[in-house]
Amino acid sequence: MVEYQYHLRSGRTVDYALLTAAACLSLYLYVRPALTDKPRPPRIIRAKARDTARRLPSSSAALPYPPDVFPGARDVETEYGTIKVFEWGPEDGEKVLLMHGIGTPCVALGDMAKEFVRRGCRVMLFDFFGRGYSDAPLDVPYDDRLYTSQILLVLSSSSLPWSGSSAFHLLGYSLGGALAASFAAYHSHLLRSLTLICPGGLVRASHISWKSRLLYAEGVLPAWLVTALARRRLEPRRGASADVPECEDADVDFDEVPVSAERADVKVGDVVKWQLGGNEGFVGAYMSTIRNAPIYGQHDRVWKRLSEQLSRRRGHRDDVPAGLESGRICLILAERDPIVVKEEWIADSKAVLGEDGVEVHVVNGGHEIAISKGREVADVAMRAWNSKGNS
Repeated sequence: MVEYQYHLRSGRTVDYALLTAAACLSLYLYVRPALTDKPRPPRIIRAKARDTARRLPSSSAALPYPPDVFPGARDVETEYGTIKVFEWGPEDGEKVLLMHGIGTPCVALGDMAKEFVRRGCRVMLFDFFGRGYSDAPLDVPYDDRLYTSQILLVLSSSSLPWSGSSAFHLLGYSLGGALAASFAAYHSHLLRSLTLICPGGLVRASHISWKSRLLYAEGVLPAWLVTALARRRLEPRRGASADVPECEDADVDFDEVPVSAERADVKVGDVVKWQLGGNEGFVGAYMSTIRNAPIYGQHDRVWKRLSEQLSRRRGHRDDVPAGLESGRICLILAERDPIVVKEEWIADSKAVLGEDGVEVHVVNGGHEIAISKGREVADVAMRAWNSKGNS
């Protein structure tokens, strides 16, 4: 009996020792990266379309989105990867920064940009990370902090000063509108004006379909399956679009909208399809943006802070801060937008910003107005800048 107890205790001792050793090994493997001298290098997916265009420059002109589609093209190398930037127009003109939507790169805002230049402005556009010719960082969430960093990197890449008090006008379309509002909430002093075109940010959660809730919820479906389904969803097809993911009943087939009046044969769908093949980071960037960017229900976070910034500038005090001198934003909505619904946005924006905090303009058309009616939208924005109360 004594011998049996001895062997039992010896066996348990061995088991405890093995478990302890295994636990120590697991803990070491877990913390080893933090103990090494070399930090992990950034994980970045390079935009292969950019490298292809460099190798085969003669074929670039036929692409839906040529790398030199606008003057002043440059590739800006950053810690997050390379960013595609365009900047042109009179160097002494008022500066205008344009930001595109979630699925179509900055080429879609070309008509608007050209109209600003025609009217004497200095314009800058860029591709968001993972879109067009910009690389896609893999180890950071695509939230407003990442996009704000990208905006500041783009501004600092210019040979002209784009910083300081009231340095430039900011216009954002769709996702770009949500990001522009977030940027303005913390960097109002930099802005002469803020114009949001069919923006995200206050989009009501009721517009999120159950399919999207399931698809983009982290940890519910296997990552490989989510990526495959998202990629399939982004493929151009009738009744759906990368730029309007929840829209299935629009009056206009978004992917059939020409990206430019000068190239009517090139449609939004052509650019998205080219992007799916030319930028392997696009799908991941898109999914992370849906999950993390300030697109839906930002009343109590971004927009409340923006409201406070605007209110301070309407206070008629001696300590009024610089930037956004009018104390209001210009909101340009579409008459028949099924996602950024005109009636909802007029009510919600005035509720959070105040009656004096927003100037609303409605343009005939759908969510595509920044692309299809870029020149008209530019005209509305410039008239708002120059109206009473704006400097």
